[in-house]
Amino acid sequence: MSKLVLSSVAAAVCLVGCTSPAPRALPPAPIAIAAPSMVVPERYVSPESPRDELDSLATWPAEDGRTWLIATAKSTHLLVVFDADTGERLRSIGRKGQAPGEFLRPNGVAIHGNHLFVAERDNHRVQVLSLPDFTPLGTFGSDRLRSPYGLWIHESAPGEYEVYVTDSFMQGEHHDVVPPLDQLDRRVRRYRIAFDDDGTRFNARDEGAFGDTGESSALRIVESIAGDPAQQRLLVADEFTSTEGLRRGSNLREYTFDGKPTGRELPAGTFEAQAEGVALWSCTPDTGYWVAADQRYPQTHFLLFDRDTLAPRGSFRGEVTAHTDGIALHAATTATFPAGALFAVHDDKAVAAFDLGEVARVLALDPDCTR
Repeated sequence: MSKLVLSSVAAAVCLVGCTSPAPRALPPAPIAIAAPSMVVPERYVSPESPRDELDSLATWPAEDGRTWLIATAKSTHLLVVFDADTGERLRSIGRKGQAPGEFLRPNGVAIHGNHLFVAERDNHRVQVLSLPDFTPLGTFGSDRLRSPYGLWIHESAPGEYEVYVTDSFMQGEHHDVVPPLDQLDRRVRRYRIAFDDDGTRFNARDEGAFGDTGESSALRIVESIAGDPAQQRLLVADEFTSTEGLRRGSNLREYTFDGKPTGRELPAGTFEAQAEGVALWSCTPDTGYWVAADQRYPQTHFLLFDRDTLAPRGSFRGEVTAHTDGIALHAATTATFPAGALFAVHDDKAVAAFDLGEVARVLALDPDCTR
């Protein structure tokens, strides 16, 4: 299952001091036309570490000139830091536990500025750390969150963030039963986080929860979430594929920033497997693409959609990358990736990197995305 993963570049679409526009009414999404998925070879796949069970990814431009690729490791209860340009494993952070700087089944990870947010499923909280030293600053959500997975962050004002957290709590002896519809109105919880001037202390305010409860539109199994401040749009990946008397595929469902469902989703059958990691590839302030992982095996397929209309704009797969959970899109230039990179978890045990310039060339995308 995916856990939302967005890089600091993708999260920081709304710059300091910007104002949020009103949501735009959009036409219904067009019917998807099946097209062959193109092959884009990975620039690298890191050495495998099966015991980690890697899940989610985020990037951060380190002070030494490197770009860090930070992954959550669920089974070893760690954060793993890679060199984003080479895939070299640089260090591991944390250990199993409940104290500050410790983790219990970390899933979602997101970065904004020098603040790192980690959703811990089995500690039922979001922990905030300061980069580059991974200094623990505090936690929030433990009084309400039950099984937090995905994260997306929007800077609504200088030093103030809106943090959206998917909460995929389940029922049954083995925690594998989707709750009744009337409990699915709390699938996403929203927090407002305000930091002090030096960024070392914060206050967290619970802004409530949301989720559609309709039979055909409810969010049943959720992890990945991503947003677009330019359009006040949230996309939530629902991994659920069927229910009694109702057959449907995994899909991305659209919400406004204040938690209202718009009723828009991608056409049925868009995802052959499960909709997993989701990220926004912002090429200009108003143009770009949504990227979502279709968790197929033996190769993950990465699907691209128009930022505005959600019309399909092609898909690609690597030569190796499979069973992807989290992705992170880093649109800034690095030493290895002058047009940026898409990073993806490979089969829970490695990270893979794709050159965005090559993706744009193979899929004949907007040239603005490679400048």
